[in-house]
Amino acid sequence: MYDDNPTIANLNNDIDERLQGQVYDDNKLHVKADKRYYIESYGCAMNFSDSEIVASILAKEGYASTKEMTEADLILVNTCSIREKAEETVRNRLQVYNSVKKKKKGTLIGVLGCMAERLKAKFLEQEKLVDIVLGPDAYRDLPRLLANASKGERGVNVLLSREETYADISPVRLDSNGISGYISIMRGCDNMCSFCVVPFTRGRERSRDAYTIVAEADEMIQAGYKEITLLGQNVDSYKWSNPESEEKVTFAQLLVMVAKVNPKVRIRFSTSHPKDIDEEVMYAIRDYENICKYIHLPVQSGSSRILELMNRTYTREWYLDKVKKIYEIIPDCTISSDIISGFCTETEEDHQETLSIIEEANFIMSYMYHYSERPGTLAARKYSDDVPHKTKQRRLSEIIKVQAQSSLNSNLKDIGKTFEVLIEGDSKKSKEQFKGRNSQYKVIVFPKHPGLSPGDFVFVKVEQVTSGTLIGSIVDQPTLA
Repeated sequence: MYDDNPTIANLNNDIDERLQGQVYDDNKLHVKADKRYYIESYGCAMNFSDSEIVASILAKEGYASTKEMTEADLILVNTCSIREKAEETVRNRLQVYNSVKKKKKGTLIGVLGCMAERLKAKFLEQEKLVDIVLGPDAYRDLPRLLANASKGERGVNVLLSREETYADISPVRLDSNGISGYISIMRGCDNMCSFCVVPFTRGRERSRDAYTIVAEADEMIQAGYKEITLLGQNVDSYKWSNPESEEKVTFAQLLVMVAKVNPKVRIRFSTSHPKDIDEEVMYAIRDYENICKYIHLPVQSGSSRILELMNRTYTREWYLDKVKKIYEIIPDCTISSDIISGFCTETEEDHQETLSIIEEANFIMSYMYHYSERPGTLAARKYSDDVPHKTKQRRLSEIIKVQAQSSLNSNLKDIGKTFEVLIEGDSKKSKEQFKGRNSQYKVIVFPKHPGLSPGDFVFVKVEQVTSGTLIGSIVDQPTLA
């Protein structure tokens, strides 16, 4: 049996693919450099995008990347604070980096991203694990801090900005397959969800100049990319005002602008807050074939009482009405979600409501976690983390089980249907087969055909399914689903 969807395949380990370290190598960029850096990224797609901005800044300073940590003059880790597990992982990695530093004198170590502000004192002064600590809005200061660190001066800059969007920096596409890539369209978040550290680690919302986004999309397409994902903590709240005119661009308008650059290139986006995604966005998805029919719409809990404590600004009924509207306007759309088990005061009744909303909303997949209290958040200050760890774990296991069944039910409906698939590469299970995704973000595995390669579009008829993967064969004359 096949299961090429990493999120579904690893559910029982409670490991989200977005929390796995990603190592980069830009030797293929032919950068002339006598200094090398090694960087690992953890967390959300925004962190991976930020690492590409850092790579661009380092390239101008004469650095090229390497996958061999022992060869690096500079070791960087781009961090995530959304879960305690991610912080523990980074701490363990810092010990590894320091063992390398002892063998290669002069190597510098830096912590970037969301952990930087909260743990700067520990990293720099108490534990002396790093030479540089740099927050998400301060990457332009990296050259200065590197210069000082080379003289033995530890440095920190974790200042948040109300203006910084890095719109003028062309990211270095580090470990890209050259097929799918990201464009950051905004930074920060104004939603004060009680469990979330993002407003404290990334600051207030700032939207990028729409025309720099379109230009970056065009640049990627010219380089051969076939799929672009627009990124933001809350993309639907994107709103850019042209300082030189009265022009205003909403997210729906931006989505259409990018889709029009090349109708043959797929456009995705992430992440949406339920309160901000509107019908204008839904109609854009419906009306433009290359805007993918897939929305990631985090619910977090199925209980209205818990949603209020989370400060999500909607109820269970309101969320389900939004889901109903999406399916009404875009019948072939799929929806995925984020779910937290064991939030403060959560009862068994609350938990059962979460289990039922998975089925009612027909989520094709979810990123599922147990609640991890984050210092400095409203929940940490106001509520008691009173659900026992074992109860959180048991509820999470039940959520995973219900989601797996929901995923399977959705996939079973696709048997006999034909989808256009963008080939991403070899299946994890067999070099004789390709894997790719359809517009609905479902993974499809199928036998290779001569002359085809990653980046090609093909039509695949679904013949079998698992909870995480569609399995089929290429067809020449498709009757699309």
